[in-house]
Amino acid sequence: MNSKDSEIADKLVAAAENLRMALEGLSFSSPVTHVYQPLDYAWAVHESYLRTFGNSSKRVLFLGMNPGPWGMVQTGVPFGEIPAVRDWMGLNGVVGRPDNEHPKRVVEGFSCARSEVSGRRLWGFFAERWPDPMGFFAEHFVANFCPLVWMEESGKNRTPDKLPAAEMAPVEAACLTHLRAVVDALSPEWCVGVGKFATSKFDQLRDGSETWKSATVLHPSPASPAANRGWAEAALKQLVDQGVWEE
Repeated sequence: MNSKDSEIADKLVAAAENLRMALEGLSFSSPVTHVYQPLDYAWAVHESYLRTFGNSSKRVLFLGMNPGPWGMVQTGVPFGEIPAVRDWMGLNGVVGRPDNEHPKRVVEGFSCARSEVSGRRLWGFFAERWPDPMGFFAEHFVANFCPLVWMEESGKNRTPDKLPAAEMAPVEAACLTHLRAVVDALSPEWCVGVGKFATSKFDQLRDGSETWKSATVLHPSPASPAANRGWAEAALKQLVDQGVWEE
């Protein structure tokens, strides 16, 4: 790794550390009862992800919304389906436990036997095209807009778009600052939102000085009927039609 590549990874790590600190101590009202911050208890793996795969400029930056309970919550990696992170990316490490852990959403790290469907679809799609992860990460990177996870008493996940605007204001500000730092560090040609929520965050960064282009792919969530009808095929068509990839 040359000094420029190391500098890019350092910028990503510093941006993530700043985001982690900016989100400390925030409180959220009912029905939210539990908040997880993987950048705290899974920091070691997250930093390894940034340093291993975020050490060069990228042609395409993919952006998700926030962690899923069986993905980044367990591994610290965006869309962090465990077999993809462990077996394809080759990452592993000790994952701690969140404060105020929900009994129905226990963090087991790489011992977790549950599958993150969104992550399985996303990383499986990339791994099929690039069996060697370095082939994918040579030109691509995947980040999440927000690292926080909100849960209700029942254990149900509560997405950022369902939280009160006043409570989300400091979260939004910190996450937008982080996203701008990521974009500045990676200098992508394309910023691709995985779902409309993520795409809207790229839109909020626009000030007329940007050189990157934006695109959207369908979110691979199993809650999406369209994604369940063949997400990989739909995502490939969208990426090709928008000019991000060649067929």
